[in-house]
Amino acid sequence: MEPELHPDLEPLKFLLGAWEGAGVGGYPTIEDFRFGQEMSFTHIGKPFLIYASRTWMLEEDGSLGRPLATESGYWRPRPDHQVEVMLAHPTGITEIYQGNAAFNRVELQTDVVARTESAKEVTGGTRLYGLIGEDLGWAYDMAAMGQKLQSHLSAQLKRVG
Repeated sequence: MEPELHPDLEPLKFLLGAWEGAGVGGYPTIEDFRFGQEMSFTHIGKPFLIYASRTWMLEEDGSLGRPLATESGYWRPRPDHQVEVMLAHPTGITEIYQGNAAFNRVELQTDVVARTESAKEVTGGTRLYGLIGEDLGWAYDMAAMGQKLQSHLSAQLKRVG
């Protein structure tokens, strides 16, 4: 049985569900690439969303290649359309984002980035999520490895299921 949506989640309701699609990535320290992605936003009736994302390299023929990144976390709405997002990566990085959600769009910027001794140096980021028609588009700008904040990933996903 699906739990009732907590009223605080109303500004983030458009994110709910499972999404799949493709995107592009690049950064000065790596070769440009194409990736496939699965993303999900679920809830349990409490005032937060449960988030998970997995990506794979897309081969030239469009088939899925080797696994790339995965991340998971929680999205917490706050008063006045504010939102807090906590993300964890198995590569030893955790991020806390703050931003706002309105009109089927969420804009976020890092408040804190913490990393283990073995993790790569990531110092900040911004993320944008929003509906493009029925699709979910998102973009991630990153500051890492001595580079200034700049475009790293973007994708367009379709709702599935």
